[in-house]
Amino acid sequence: MYNEPLADLSLVACAHCDMLQRLPQLAPGESARCPRCDKELWRHRADTLNRTLALALAAAVLYTIANAVPMLGLTIVGRTASTTVIGGAVDLWNDGQQPVALLVLLTAVVAPALQIGFMLAIVLGTWRGRAGRWVGTLLRHYPATRTWSMIEVMMLGVLVAVNKIADYATVVPGVALYVLGALVFVLAAMQSSFDPREVWGKIRWAEETPHRRAAAPVAGARA
Repeated sequence: MYNEPLADLSLVACAHCDMLQRLPQLAPGESARCPRCDKELWRHRADTLNRTLALALAAAVLYTIANAVPMLGLTIVGRTASTTVIGGAVDLWNDGQQPVALLVLLTAVVAPALQIGFMLAIVLGTWRGRAGRWVGTLLRHYPATRTWSMIEVMMLGVLVAVNKIADYATVVPGVALYVLGALVFVLAAMQSSFDPREVWGKIRWAEETPHRRAAAPVAGARA
């Protein structure tokens, strides 16, 4: 059955040539490479859960601040106005641009919140030992939250718009604009430090189904 979990967690398919092989035991810092195409299959990084948890908590704090304080302020003929990320989506909705408002809300507010929330739940669910099946379910759907999280795209659009209206109004960057910039880098670092294989290896279903070890070549280990 296609939806049944693979109990033998040492088996892995190369993402480049699709060769099925068995991962050897690796020490921290070592990596396994495919014997067919010599591409890296996995690198064993030490203490990934603690680093990922710290970065996810930092991302949650930055995300909260970014959505609570003004992102931009404009001064035109003596009148000053400012808006937040969510306020910008509301203004677009009220101006009759509902599709754009929904897209901004999804990519700049909802998807980043889900990305951070999923990561916190996955890491905390795995942090103290064996993890339940629900962690695996979240891990399966986590890539979709990354796909739709586009804070950097929104910031690029804001900077282009600010550059165009700078001749007609005084633009005052808000705290949220700097916080969002920091959040982009923290999310990238969080994703870079996360090791999904460590999580898969701690999910309980790996021990619930008896299995036979499949015949497969062993990937080469390198420091």
